[in-house]
Amino acid sequence: QLQLVESGGGLVQSGGSLRLSCAASGYTLDYYDIGWFRQAPGKGLEWVSVIRSGGGSTYYADSVKGRFTISRDNAKNTLYLQMNSLKPEDTAVYYCAKARLGFDYGLSGSYDYWGQGTQVTVSS
Repeated sequence: QLQLVESGGGLVQSGGSLRLSCAASGYTLDYYDIGWFRQAPGKGLEWVSVIRSGGGSTYYADSVKGRFTISRDNAKNTLYLQMNSLKPEDTAVYYCAKARLGFDYGLSGSYDYWGQGTQVTVSS
C-alpha cells in the first residue's frame, strides 16, 4: 500500500531553518514527480515545489525560490524540503504528494497520494 509520511515540522523564529522529510513506502520515489504543498490558516492549498521523476529536475514557487531546496534520497526512498530564511508567511501545514504520470505538477488535482501534513510555524 502506497503511503507518504511527513515529519520535521515545528516552531522556529523568523530567519531560521527547518528540514521536512517525507518517507515513501509502497512505491519507488523516483518513478513519479513528487511535490510539496502548503496550506496556511484560512487559505487554499499552495504548490511549493516539485522534483521530477528520473533526472530529478526541480521547480519552485516564486514565494520560496532561493530559500527552499527540494531533494530526494533514493536509497532511503525519502523526499526532503530544506527551508531557510523562514518568514512568518511560511507558516502553514506542509504536505508531500505524489503526482499522476503526465499531469501538470503545479496543480493539486494532479496528485493522487498525500501525506498527513506537518505543521510549520514561524514566529516574528
